[in-house]
Amino acid sequence: MSLAAAPGTGSTSASPTAAGLWRGGRGILLVALIVVVGAVIGVLLGGSGGGRPLDPADTSPSGGRALAQLLRAHGVQVTRVTSVAEAEAAGSRDRTLLLSDTSFLSEKEAGRLGAIPADLLVVGVQPYQELITPGVRTTKKVRARSREPRCELRAATGAGSAYLGGSSLTAPSGATGCYPADGRPTLVSYPDEGRTITVAGDGQFMSNLRLAEDGNAALAMNLAGARPSLVWLVAPETAPQATGEQGLYDLIPGGVRWAVVQLAVVVLLLALWRGRRLGPVVAERLPVVVRAAETVEGRGRLYRARRARDRAAAALRTSFVDRVTPRLGLPSAAGPDAKVEAIAERTGQARPHVGAALYGPPPADEAGLVALAAYLDMLERQVKES
Repeated sequence: MSLAAAPGTGSTSASPTAAGLWRGGRGILLVALIVVVGAVIGVLLGGSGGGRPLDPADTSPSGGRALAQLLRAHGVQVTRVTSVAEAEAAGSRDRTLLLSDTSFLSEKEAGRLGAIPADLLVVGVQPYQELITPGVRTTKKVRARSREPRCELRAATGAGSAYLGGSSLTAPSGATGCYPADGRPTLVSYPDEGRTITVAGDGQFMSNLRLAEDGNAALAMNLAGARPSLVWLVAPETAPQATGEQGLYDLIPGGVRWAVVQLAVVVLLLALWRGRRLGPVVAERLPVVVRAAETVEGRGRLYRARRARDRAAAALRTSFVDRVTPRLGLPSAAGPDAKVEAIAERTGQARPHVGAALYGPPPADEAGLVALAAYLDMLERQVKES
């Protein structure tokens, strides 16, 4: 006597076979392979293309072409020079000398540069800085980010927040320090024998990439466009050598390159061959599907029914700390004081308020629990946007 198979227990799988997957996806796989190969070849043959940082003629993200054009549109004469002699010959009355790279200068040339009787704007830490901007010293490296001016310098207060950092500075007597980081300014301006010297710990706020953010354009215009003429000193472009410099890709023998390509093809074919031996995937039906929103809502109702405001607050605080700690660059083992300090610095909130929200006593009523959730949500949003 034969037995009939029970309904739903047949051997036919609902999952597509390997052959079906290959027929349906081989076109997409071929296109993806062509894209990857083209991208690799472009990277190997295209070079770095990093541009010349803060060069008024450079249009790359790190260049300064946008600021130069903005200054010219507002009537400021921008002169690009590549040597100390050209900077001296440009004259010294009613002009500002902008220095973004002095690594190509000798000590004697740096001394001559610092003696030019013109307003001086130095962005970034430069070699021989004590000769160019006497009285200004760098203390330590700090992260470049959007900062508030917190000073009385008109160029800074008129611009508002700007992307400053790089290095914190010590200011000489009578100087004005702005955009502080860890209690030290990242921008310093002071008078010196009838001229004004301004030093910024980082120059990214003047670059093509950052100029349109926050008040970067206004700050750059206020500092670089304070005089009718701006002399912009950049490093000279080095002429290519007659013999030509070979990159790493040029040093690889041609046979090795083709061997790498062939090896990649072999690995791909091997993966496809082994993949066909696995057979179709067997789908397993889940007994119950519970939406995540329903789980959260049910757990919240349990907390409310038992008046477990302490456990609800602890869950909010723990999940908040777990989410923002990686964004702050802190290790998971960081202590409460370090986390409170980092969150307060990133968001600008008072440390006592942050500490009470994260490690204070549980709320006394439901209104306090709702307020705690709203405050933690505001802190997380500020950390993500900073």
